[in-house]
Order: sequence, then structure tokens, then C-alpha cells
Amino acid sequence: MSGSTHSTRILAIVAIFFSSYIVGIFSAARASSQLISRSESSSHNDSRLVELDHDLSSLARNGSRNPRWFPFYTIGRFSNDICLGNNLLIGTCQINGECTDNNGVAAGSCSSITNQAVCCIYQRTCGASTSNNNTYFYNNNYPAPYAGGGRCSIVVTPPDSSICQLRIDFLALSLAPPTGDGLCSTDALTITGGASAVPTICGENSGQHVYVDFNGVSPITISVATSSGYTFNRQWQFQIRMMGCTSATLAPAGCLQYYMTTSGTIASFNYVSAASSALNSIGVPGTRQLASMRYGICIRKATGMCSITYSQVSSDTYSFTMTNDVGAVDPTLLGTAAVQSQDCTTDYIIIPAPTQGGVSMPSDRFCGLGLVTTTSAAKPFVVYSVTDANEEMDISNRGFYLSYSQNACPVL
Repeated sequence: MSGSTHSTRILAIVAIFFSSYIVGIFSAARASSQLISRSESSSHNDSRLVELDHDLSSLARNGSRNPRWFPFYTIGRFSNDICLGNNLLIGTCQINGECTDNNGVAAGSCSSITNQAVCCIYQRTCGASTSNNNTYFYNNNYPAPYAGGGRCSIVVTPPDSSICQLRIDFLALSLAPPTGDGLCSTDALTITGGASAVPTICGENSGQHVYVDFNGVSPITISVATSSGYTFNRQWQFQIRMMGCTSATLAPAGCLQYYMTTSGTIASFNYVSAASSALNSIGVPGTRQLASMRYGICIRKATGMCSITYSQVSSDTYSFTMTNDVGAVDPTLLGTAAVQSQDCTTDYIIIPAPTQGGVSMPSDRFCGLGLVTTTSAAKPFVVYSVTDANEEMDISNRGFYLSYSQNACPVL
């Protein structure tokens, strides 16, 4: 047999094999198209979906030349960018089939590449688990209130080791208030399993957020425990975002909260201007401050900014009431230097390297019933919040609610 004849036969065999392979793929694609068409016509029929899954499994086992089943959306994928759904929730741009397979909700289109791309919104409630970015976790029947009783949890697992951090935004969080001693004895939000600690939280915290570091690829559990013995209209909706290890928006170490804007407000957990209605353990009006807190609130330094200034929110007389008896002070003195203190050992905030009116302060701790406008040029921009376990003498205190504004570097 000549070399040319042998080569010709090899080429013929390869051509036959390749043709059979193409025919197998075409047959599988045609069969899957028919199955998907049938599923779309009865998408609300659970038993039909089970049957469809069985059909797809059978196709995977019995394909003529390619026994493995690959979902059509894994071929020719595009970037799963963040998108805004037509329900005004943040989602992930995905092929419609992938969104459906992961129990997401399609909320409008999100790509000009294909009309099959949808803004996929993931919404979960009690007993759920997720590895999807931008998952929303809420109470049963949200936005209707929840009367209380039992524990409602979600388990969040990173898809791989490229995810290092979780940001949880409390879009809505209204739980039973703490006791007059600042303890979350009736309701409590706990976040466990991460590499960084998150304090127990209760009360009114809509608009707040926390960051927590993943411990490798171990899951983080977010849990809301409520008491049926306390009448209260509870409500929560969290947005859960996973942060890549190389993300420019990762919170620095030691920062439970991280703000990105050049100006804004920061507040202690459960801050409300109105006084607590609960009495503390010695029978006097209690505090709104949560006991046993110790965490950092960080603000990302913007380009060209060299310092940051903190001040009480001007519209709120009680926006810095951390220690002592609010009711024993003339209300006109609240927020002034007369009731500001730096002799702080129980409840206080720390502002590194502080100055007031251009004068360096003798301590970085601030407590009492007022905070004079304070500037810091220390980097990073951070405020530390500290409360102890004993709130008996902190009568009718609210905590802190401060404005901040970054200051441009001087022109030399």
C-alpha cells in the first residue's frame, strides 16, 4: 500500500468521525429545543418541570455520539455584569435559561448581544442558601410585616476562592428594640461563620450595612431570631453582595462599615432621635445604644483629599448623646463644647489625630452629650465606635449620628 493511499484512508476516517459528531450535536440541539419549547408552554406546572428534567437526563445518557448534556447557555457566554432590573432591584446579567435554572427572576433585558440576556434577580427567604451575587434576603411575605417567632436564616457560600468578602446592605431592618440596658434580648440579627466578627444587632437599622470577611470558602450564615411574645411589626430586606479578592471596593481590615462617598452621614446601630420607651435595670429611662460594641467605620479617601471633618447632624439635637443623663442637661447645651467630654472609659468614639478649630486635641476619644466639629488628617479615614456592657448610667442616650465631609489638599 502506497503512503498516499494510506493517508487518504486516514483522512476519510477522520471525515466520517467528524460528520457523525456534528450530526450528534445537531440531534441533541434539536431535541433540547423541542423540550425547551414544551417547558415554556407550561412553566408554572411543577410536575411538568420534573418530567422535563427527566427528559434532559435521558438525552444526556442516550446521545448518539456525545453522551454529556451541556446547557445551551454555557456556550458563547458573555460577561455577567451587574444590572438594574425593571423592578429597580440590582441583578446579574445572565442568559434566561441560566437565571431560571438558578431560581432567579427575569426583570427585563440587559444586553444588546442577545435578546436571551436578562437582568436576573435572586430573592430568597427563610431556610434558603445561595452562591449567587446580589441576592436579596427578606422576611416571609415581605413587604408585609412579620409578627415574630422562630429563626429565619440564609446560608451564603462563595462560589470559589476568588471571593473574599461579603457586603450586606440593610435596605430595610426593623426589629424589636433593645432593652433599656442596650441588650438584644427580644430580637437579634447575627452573622456568623466569617473570618471577621459582626456584633449582634437589633432595633431600627434601615440604611445601615456591614462587611464580613469570608473564611476561605466556608459559608456565612445570616440569621434573624425573633420572639412571638413581643408584639412588633418586624421587617427586613437585605442585599447580599460578594466582593472579589482584587476588588477596589473591598473594606480594609478592621472596618465593619465602609463608605465610598466624599460626604455623607454615619450613625451608631439603632440610632433614632426619639428616646427609648424602655426602662433600664435601675428603673430610669433606658438607652438606644447597643451594648458591647467595638468596631470601625471607614471612609474611602478620595483622590486629592487630605483630611476629613465630622460634625453633629444639625437638624438633630440628640445626634451625639453617648454618656451621662440627657434629661439632666439643659437642651440648649446639647451638642456644645460645654457637654463634650474626652474623659471617656465606657462609651465613646475614637477619631485619630483630632483637631478642633485648628487646635490639636489632648485625646482621640469623645463622649458626653456633644461633639464640636472635629477634623482629622490621619489615614485611613476611620471612626471607631466603642460601648461597654453596662448602660445603667447612660440615661435616655441615643448614640451618634454624624455628618462627614472630606477636605481637598491645600494648593502649595
